[in-house]
Amino acid sequence: MKCSKESLRVYAVTDRRWLGQGERLADAVAKAIDGGATFVQLREKNLGHEAFLAEAREIGALCRARGVPFVVNDDVAVAIECGADGAHVGQSDMAAGDVRRLIGPGKILGVSAQTVEEAILAERRGADYLGVGAVFPTGSKDDADAVSRETLAAICAAVRIPVVAIGGITEGNVATLAGTGICGVAVISAIFGQSDIAGAAARLSQLCEIFRTSARKAAFTALSIAGSDSSGGAGIQADIKTMTMNGVFAMSAITALTAQNTLGVTGIMEVSPEFLAKQLDAVFTDIPPDAVKTGMVASSPLIATIAAKLRHYGAGNVVVDPVMVATSGARLISEDAIETLKGELLPLATVATPNIPEAEALSGMRVASEADMEKAAREIEARFGCAVLCKGGHSLSDANDCLCSDGEILWFRGRRIDNPNTHGTGCTLSSAIAANLAKGASLPDAIAKAKDYISGALGAMLDLGRGRGPMNHAWILNPYATSFR
Repeated sequence: MKCSKESLRVYAVTDRRWLGQGERLADAVAKAIDGGATFVQLREKNLGHEAFLAEAREIGALCRARGVPFVVNDDVAVAIECGADGAHVGQSDMAAGDVRRLIGPGKILGVSAQTVEEAILAERRGADYLGVGAVFPTGSKDDADAVSRETLAAICAAVRIPVVAIGGITEGNVATLAGTGICGVAVISAIFGQSDIAGAAARLSQLCEIFRTSARKAAFTALSIAGSDSSGGAGIQADIKTMTMNGVFAMSAITALTAQNTLGVTGIMEVSPEFLAKQLDAVFTDIPPDAVKTGMVASSPLIATIAAKLRHYGAGNVVVDPVMVATSGARLISEDAIETLKGELLPLATVATPNIPEAEALSGMRVASEADMEKAAREIEARFGCAVLCKGGHSLSDANDCLCSDGEILWFRGRRIDNPNTHGTGCTLSSAIAANLAKGASLPDAIAKAKDYISGALGAMLDLGRGRGPMNHAWILNPYATSFR
C-alpha cells in the first residue's frame, strides 16, 4: 500500500501508555481508524522482539482490512517480518538510504526531520514522506527540539514529498498550522489519550479540512448566493460559517436583507437584479469560486439574473437549495419564481437539495415513504438534468437522505438528533456540500462529509433565543460546549 497526501492527513502514532485497564492496543487502533485516522504508525520502545512482532502482525492485519497504511517505527526488522507497508526512522536511527535498501522500492519510508538540510537529504535517500517536529511542546518525547512555523514552512517548500507535522498537536492548536504547506498531522495523545478515541479522531479529521487544502492551493473558494439572516442562524451567515469550518474561503452575493430572529421574520428588503449582477461580476472576475451554493431567492428577476451569470462564467459545482416550501407547508416564493427556478436555475445545478415538501412540489407527487423519496428524486433528475438529494429531515423518525445521480440511488443514513434548535439546517447542509465539492470531493463523499458536519453542529446542543434557535456551526473548535449562554 502506498502513501498519499490524503492518507497522511490524520496520522495516528500508538503509545500503549494511554491504554485503559484491560484495553488492547489493537482495539484502540480500530477505534481511531473508525473515527477518521488515515495512517497508523506502531511505536513501541519497551517490548521484546517477539512481543513486538506479534503486535505488529495483529495491527498490520487490522489496518489492511480497513485500507489504512501501516508502518513500524524504528525497528526495521519487525517491519519486514510482519509485512508492514513500511517503516519510519528518526535521525538517530538507521540511515534512510540503508532502510530503503532493506525494505525495497515498493514499501513506504518515512523519515523524521527538523531542518531543511535533513529534509532534503532524506528525500534524496528515498523517503516517501517526512515527519517534522516538534511543532509544539510535547510530553511524549523528552528530547524533542522545537521546530518553528517558519522552519516547517521552509521544509515544505524545499521538498517534493509530503510533510506531516508532529509534536504537541491538539484540537485546540491544529488550525494554527494552516498555510505551512503540510498535508497532515501526526498525533499520539490527541487521539489515544482521549476517553472517546473515535470521537477525537473524527474531530481531528474535520479540523484538518481547514488547513490541508493549503498544501495544494492558496485556498479553495465557495460562493453563497442567498439572503442575509440578521440573527446569524441561516442564510448568508450560516453559509459563511459552514464553508469556513469546512476548509474553504467563503464569499457572498446577497439577494435580500431580512429582519429576523429565532421567533420569526419581521421584514424583507430585496436587492435589485442590477445590484445582484454587480456582486456576482465582482466575485467571478476576481476570485472565481470553486463551487457555488444558492439559497432562498424569492423573485423571478433575481433567479434569472443568477442563472444568466452562472451560465456566463461557466460556474461549476453548483448546489441549488430550492427553498420553496416551509416546514409548515407554506409557500415561500411566488409561482412565477418557482417556474423560473425550474426552467433556468435547476438545469445548471450539479445537485439540488430539496426537502420532502419541496421534492413534492418539484416532482408533482406525494412523498410519504422511502420508496416515494426514490421515485421523486428520479423524477426531478429526469425533469431538470441535475443530481438530486432528497432530504428526509421532515420525516418523523430518521434523518435519511436519498441521492439520485445518473439514475442511480444512494442512501445516506443518519440518526435523528433530538434538538429543537434546527434553524438553518438546509442552508448548512447545502453549504457544506458545496465546500467539499470545491475541494475536489466526489458528490457522494461531499454529501457524507456534510452530513457528518451537520450532525456535529446539531449534537453540540447550542441553545440561543426564545424560539427555534441556531446550531453551533463552530462545534469543531468548541466540541464540548452545550451552550454559550
